[in-house]
Amino acid sequence: MLAHTGRPAAIRSAELVVQGLLRCGIGVRVLAEEAADLPLPSEVELVETGPGRPDVLEGCELLVVLGGDGTLLRGAEFARRSGVPMLGVNLGRVGFLAEAERDDLDKVVDRVVTRAYEVEERMTLDVAVLTDGHVVHTDWALNEASVEKAARERLLEVVTEVDGRPVSRFGGDGVVCATPTGSTAYAFSAGGPVVWPEVEALLMVPISAHALFAKPLVTAPDSVLAVEVQPQTPNGVLWCDGRRTVELPAGARVEVRRGAVPVRLARLHHASFTDRLVAKFALPVAGWRGAPH
Repeated sequence: MLAHTGRPAAIRSAELVVQGLLRCGIGVRVLAEEAADLPLPSEVELVETGPGRPDVLEGCELLVVLGGDGTLLRGAEFARRSGVPMLGVNLGRVGFLAEAERDDLDKVVDRVVTRAYEVEERMTLDVAVLTDGHVVHTDWALNEASVEKAARERLLEVVTEVDGRPVSRFGGDGVVCATPTGSTAYAFSAGGPVVWPEVEALLMVPISAHALFAKPLVTAPDSVLAVEVQPQTPNGVLWCDGRRTVELPAGARVEVRRGAVPVRLARLHHASFTDRLVAKFALPVAGWRGAPH
């Protein structure tokens, strides 16, 4: 179990989930670094993270994450590495990655105990940074990899590319390369389309581009997207899921392709993505009558 220990609601929720699972004979494991902030009984197993230590999810059936989108993306790092499904409980504002809300804690415990959940795989991104034709950094993302300007007062000059062919050159705040899962995150804020999770595709969305043609693009899932930082422009920065960052010197090239390893999400509901979209964004649907029966 992973929790946002800076939120009182997460601490209380963690306590309820732990108690419920232990009562049903389910073993619970948490990170040692979070244990001091959580009211945990002695039966809970504590594990350390860090280089040279075993996978914290080794032998686990499920990763339960309590928090907002940032905590869920943190949990995705553990889930991807181990292949263990992640079940998110939203304690934040939107929580598109979450499967349950704060009021569903009893249901979450019951579904975990009875294994009444399904697992779906979400596409990820593999990201490479090249300078002078050599790979100098690799990373991955569940939502998006964004190439952004590092200096607020200067535009970042880039050329975008799809499948080895140039698309457009422009100055702006940067470019977001996203998965369908990430289409409701940063790419959405930058004006990109909402893509249903079942659709296999990659997205390229310019951020505040100063250009006549700088439209969001949706490409094939096996496409290779590239963003080249122009030699005369200030340094840029690469962000992966808003959590991991690396500086991009002028002339750097960022390549983004479909990830080799997906993230597995545990699902409790069969509600359509359309219903989830309407609920999360509080979209107005009054007046809808539906298809005639």
